[in-house]
Amino acid sequence: MLISSAYAQTAPAATPAGNDLSSSLMSMLPLLLMFAVLYFVMIRPQMKRQKEHKTMLESLAKGDEVATSGGLLGKVTLLGEQQIGLEIASGVVVHLQRSAVVQVLPKGSLK
Repeated sequence: MLISSAYAQTAPAATPAGNDLSSSLMSMLPLLLMFAVLYFVMIRPQMKRQKEHKTMLESLAKGDEVATSGGLLGKVTLLGEQQIGLEIASGVVVHLQRSAVVQVLPKGSLK
């Protein structure tokens, strides 16, 4: 009474080998499509922005007016390998990492 009856099931009919391969490829198709969409929507634009930021940092020159990630606006007065000197007011120079620069502003925007 506590044990229920078990019934044997028949095995599914064997399918041809070509049909099995195509069904496994079709089951992977949504995963491949999701990866392709993810690549073109997220990964590729991010890589492009990183490349543009890197070229912008390499092209910094003395006298450029920049904005930093901390919100400071100033003029580049010193350039080093990893650091820059940023004049934020007359006679006030702060030293920042180059990677803190977010944007190069048009000339004359800090008047």
